[in-house]
Amino acid sequence: MAITSQAPRTASRHMWKLFVYSGIGAFMFFVQVTIAGKNTIMLDHIVSFLQAGIAPVLPYYALAVIIAGAAYPFIAGTWKRSAVEVAFSVLKVVGMVVGFMMVFKVGPAWLFEPGMGPFLFEKLVIPVGLLVPIGAVFLALLVSYGLLEFIGVMVQRVMRPIWRTPGRSAIDAVASFVGSYSLGLLITNRVYKEGKYTARESAIIATGFSTVSATFMVIVAKTLDLMGQWTAYFWITFLVTFVVTAITVRIWPLNSIPDEYHPEAVPQPEEDVTGRRLSVAWREARQTVEAAPPLAVNVWTNVRDGVLMAMAILPSILSIGLLGLVLATYTPVFDWLGFLFYPFTWALQLPEPMLVAKASAVGVAEMFLPALLAAEAVPVVKFVVGVVSVSGIIFFSALVPCIMATDIPIPVWKLVVIWFQRVVLTLILVTPLAFLLFPS
Repeated sequence: MAITSQAPRTASRHMWKLFVYSGIGAFMFFVQVTIAGKNTIMLDHIVSFLQAGIAPVLPYYALAVIIAGAAYPFIAGTWKRSAVEVAFSVLKVVGMVVGFMMVFKVGPAWLFEPGMGPFLFEKLVIPVGLLVPIGAVFLALLVSYGLLEFIGVMVQRVMRPIWRTPGRSAIDAVASFVGSYSLGLLITNRVYKEGKYTARESAIIATGFSTVSATFMVIVAKTLDLMGQWTAYFWITFLVTFVVTAITVRIWPLNSIPDEYHPEAVPQPEEDVTGRRLSVAWREARQTVEAAPPLAVNVWTNVRDGVLMAMAILPSILSIGLLGLVLATYTPVFDWLGFLFYPFTWALQLPEPMLVAKASAVGVAEMFLPALLAAEAVPVVKFVVGVVSVSGIIFFSALVPCIMATDIPIPVWKLVVIWFQRVVLTLILVTPLAFLLFPS
């Protein structure tokens, strides 16, 4: 009896961790700060500072991570687990070769075109290679000291009925939109492995919430000359993205993914709260704080996971991403894929329906490509393409390798099906809004 009564007092004594550690993590991920004229989250400021301060070293750092990532499947023996693992392991070796070419400036001229190798290496590989391991440090503070559980209980009655995910998944959604899809996926994978998400919930979060950050949306808006409508663009994109997710969770293939927990985790389902929500939220947070490992252990575990994820992602970006860019630039593959969407863009009476269809299709290779294709189009087309490029979520240059680097059990072919569904639904939802914003 004495031990039972002592536990709450001990836990309460440590509740400062909820406010201090979780507060630091939330500040780093979610609070935008203006430094040297740049307004973004602190994590992005840190990455930008490192990119500027140690720029000459970064290509070699990225190459070291790529080499380790290409070698890891063969050292660990995971390369032969399935045909998909074999394919991705080979592609990582290809990515390593491309990495050597980029760092040492050797290879065919087309590889060094600004929109090819340099774009992938400088705009994706180096930032992601820094962001994921550094973000993992603050991720340890954000998700391990009760904030996840507290917010989860408070927003449960919104998340569960609409998106069929636990309330705690709200953290993932915000982390992706404010920070980065790679960080959102790092959170998702970590929570899934802890037994707090099922496989289906993890797949919903990975394919429905893990979109590009608001920072990258600014780049898309600038390219499409939509900064004059930035507020409308941001909020409509946010709304459409999450409405589309609410639809896709109810249809195949997402609704067919097993609602089971990670095989090596102890299931920790979120309690269905009906009353005294604040009291239950505090209790859940207190229990989490009590069970949390020492800070150093927690940070080390998260950094290790972050480095392993970076090792899996970077070589894949340089192989899968490059393949997508080559196909988009030098072949008619995406022209053909555009015909999948042409009936929808034509029926929606969009100007230049074939251009919108092709831009929608090319987004599966790299989410920034649609903006490049539609940069000279009429405003309605620019707006629709800008929203589609974000709401489609799934693209092979980075997000697919990120998902493949996690334990989330969703095969590539299902990702392609979900991407198609998301693009079609986005076109249907955003087109009337675009016509309202830009009446002809």
